[in-house]
Amino acid sequence: MASPVVFAAAGQVGGDFFKERESGTLPCQANENHLFCFDWARENIDRYGTPTQQHLEIVLLSVVIGFAIAFALALFAHRTRWAQPPLLAATGVLYTIPSIAFFFLLLPVTGFGRDTAIIVLSAYTLQIIYRNTMLGLDNVPDSVKDAARGMGLTNRQILWKVELPLATPEIIAGLRVATASTIAITTLVVLISAGGLGTQMYGSNFNFPTAILIAVGIIALMVLAFDLLFLTTQRLLTPWRKVRPR
Repeated sequence: MASPVVFAAAGQVGGDFFKERESGTLPCQANENHLFCFDWARENIDRYGTPTQQHLEIVLLSVVIGFAIAFALALFAHRTRWAQPPLLAATGVLYTIPSIAFFFLLLPVTGFGRDTAIIVLSAYTLQIIYRNTMLGLDNVPDSVKDAARGMGLTNRQILWKVELPLATPEIIAGLRVATASTIAITTLVVLISAGGLGTQMYGSNFNFPTAILIAVGIIALMVLAFDLLFLTTQRLLTPWRKVRPR
């Protein structure tokens, strides 16, 4: 016959087991009152590796392609003044198309995936980079260009040795804005199965903000890293701006 002590211990365990747990005893991922769950973040941070890499690849390809096209258009418009208004209007129209609508308009042509995302995101960078490049070139003083001609420089040499170096701050400023905007919009490419950090933001439970906050933090660090890179590049390309007149 079993000992009464055994039955008492079993009764105590059963009572504790079936007792309703309070919110303070729940793990943080099961408690909606927790804004950020460090335990969950530590255990699941590895799941953000591939989405971050996908995000970076899409951003880099989009900005590089957009810059190449916008820069070429700006140089063309700089030499043929009549092309400036239509090119500005055309890039402006592309920029005003809502991103989700732009994605789905291209789906019948390019299908789901990264190609559609890169085309749309590259189109969004055109207006910003083109306008800032034109602004930088137009702000080069005529006296500086006249002095360069007096030294025997051709128009091509003036463009590459005088105008573009002086326009570098405006060009870099356009790249900074375009890159930050592209990083943000890339979160939406999850809607067309292109991956990125949007998979962790829109695929998570909105009642559990930790997953979203981690993705937002990575995006913010990405923006800061690119911004620092562009500022450093600008300082290296424009050393004369660090010289202060006495």
